[in-house]
Amino acid sequence: MTAHLQTRLLQLALRAALAAALLLLSSAMVVADPSDTLKDPSAFASIANKTERSRTIFQEIGKVVMHPRCMNCHPAGDHPLQGDDQHDHMPPVWRGETGHLATNCAGCHTEQNVTLHEGASYKSIPGNPRWDIAPVSMSWQNKSLGDICRQLKDVNRNGGRDLALLQEHVAKDELVAHGWDPGEGRDPAPGSQQAAGQLAQAWIDSGAECPP
Repeated sequence: MTAHLQTRLLQLALRAALAAALLLLSSAMVVADPSDTLKDPSAFASIANKTERSRTIFQEIGKVVMHPRCMNCHPAGDHPLQGDDQHDHMPPVWRGETGHLATNCAGCHTEQNVTLHEGASYKSIPGNPRWDIAPVSMSWQNKSLGDICRQLKDVNRNGGRDLALLQEHVAKDELVAHGWDPGEGRDPAPGSQQAAGQLAQAWIDSGAECPP
């Protein structure tokens, strides 16, 4: 083996080692998008002002409330929304005189998520026996986070839930859980239902204050 060939092979080996090292470094530097996660309540413990801490915690909860997975079922109008772009539900459905959907949701939304075949325009259809649209009193679309917060606290609009029942609704309701299990082809809400429930409790414990 000539000296030139030995030098060339050494250069190639060094380049391969450098490329592998850079790949490992880039993998180690990958950081989760903050919008895809929810902070633990302990992250807000350093905020001495209780009112400010409570408002800041609800802003973290707002990552879920304002996400399309939740907002799509709390529209301002009579039609639920679909997709991250929040377009009107297709096929067209609408509220009846009772405020609930006049269309039979179970015709498409069965008791569980269903993954569709390759040729379908949607990858899946989410499902739950209680599938429905939120009542008009709980419409969130086009409202500020502060207005939604005050709406959630209002027992005259939230289905008669006090703060304890509101926390239970966030933390345990199986229909709310679909925000984190929306079916194939949809981005889930940030964090997890457990994390959202913990934040809701921390918000209540700090006074259940709303952002301005």
